[in-house]
Amino acid sequence: MSDTIRDQLLDAILPHVPFDGWTPAAFRAAAADLGMEKAVAETACPRGAMDLAIAYHRRGDAAMVAAMEASEMSEMRFRDKVATALKLRVEALDDREAVRRASALFALPQNAAEGTKLIWETADHVWTTLGDTSRDVNWYTKRATLSGVWASTVLFWLGDESPLAKDTKDFIDRRIDNVMQIEKAKASLKKNPITKPFMSLKDQILSGVKAPDKSRFANLPGNWNRPT
Repeated sequence: MSDTIRDQLLDAILPHVPFDGWTPAAFRAAAADLGMEKAVAETACPRGAMDLAIAYHRRGDAAMVAAMEASEMSEMRFRDKVATALKLRVEALDDREAVRRASALFALPQNAAEGTKLIWETADHVWTTLGDTSRDVNWYTKRATLSGVWASTVLFWLGDESPLAKDTKDFIDRRIDNVMQIEKAKASLKKNPITKPFMSLKDQILSGVKAPDKSRFANLPGNWNRPT
């Protein structure tokens, strides 16, 4: 029920965001537009407009995942699959002012952790949907690298006036190429007889780093699993 109410509030707040931002005033206006009692709105969104800004970002992630699953990418190089995923995420950015205001909101010091988490979630959705099976330190480096690419992409897109965001999509291709150059350099260092021992030592040190095991915490107090 709360998810449905949150979706209704999200749709209702979007027309107010260009004028008021993701603010308490916009949140109150959204509830008023729906004829929704304040207590009901605050129960669905305890943090008010902040919760709706988060929901807006996650709605875009969900649209990207759906588009990825509907796309035929089996014949693509993995580099192209990642680039395509980010381009699909760009296509889910349907309201420039809402994104601009959300970027400003999550840039505030008190909200930076939440904003960083959302960017990480986007990267995680990309890798998970593409079938990433890494369970070691690569699980983290893949998502951290892609998070950086996505964060810079959003900033570029905010100033992009090209048709169908063509310049932004070209920007994505360049950033992915940069990442691939880094990976090639790492592979070269592992083969170089001078640097190989240092790379091996690095791998040994990081061998104990594992991807989070969500199943370990699934049945602990404070966690809830949706009924199947």
